[in-house]
Amino acid sequence: MTNETSRRRAPAMSPERRREMIVKAALPLVVEYGTSVTTAQVARAAGIGEGTIFRAFGDKEALLAACMAEALRPDDTLAHVSAISLDLPLADRLVEAAEALRGYLARMGAVAGALATTGGLRRPAPGGEPRPAPGEEPRAAEGGEPRPTPGGEPRGAEGGGRPGSAREESMAASREALAGLFEPERDRLRLAPERLAEAFQFLVMAAGRGPSPLSSEELVDLFLNGALGAGERP
Repeated sequence: MTNETSRRRAPAMSPERRREMIVKAALPLVVEYGTSVTTAQVARAAGIGEGTIFRAFGDKEALLAACMAEALRPDDTLAHVSAISLDLPLADRLVEAAEALRGYLARMGAVAGALATTGGLRRPAPGGEPRPAPGEEPRAAEGGEPRPTPGGEPRGAEGGGRPGSAREESMAASREALAGLFEPERDRLRLAPERLAEAFQFLVMAAGRGPSPLSSEELVDLFLNGALGAGERP
């Protein structure tokens, strides 16, 4: 009997870890169904009982807000950028950084867009306003599209605080990570790494828009070499 009970019992999990597991299972469903996703669907995807979701989050709105907050967190992306090898050529470093940032924006935009087009959150993500990320903000602009910002809010900012201050802090963290990629070439640069990081941040943010977005390789080539061909000057 003891063995049978142990087989059926889910592994012990802290409340925080269980919430993370539920959110991870819920995110693909939120992208597909938006606010129409049901807690029963999430429970099936997570392999748990529906009551576990309500014990962890209270209601579906809290779960959706937690999904949006998780989608907006830039921690892993900024860690990826910070870990890019400085032994790579500068162009390769920037391409990898652009790919990481754009991938993050695409994932975040998918969640924000799905929620916005199906009615939006009645309850904002923890911290007040729906929170910005290293390139996009879920606050709807005219026409209902998410508007970009070049930063994100760090993990652990659920305690309230001012959304503007959190946005500024996360933008600074993003710039710092990007500036480090320029550091080995500091003596050869026309501008300081910090200024180039800010410019590159905005370029990555804007390059994914429009009918024919630049590839990361094209974006980096344009950023480093300009619009004119080799040897050409205006």
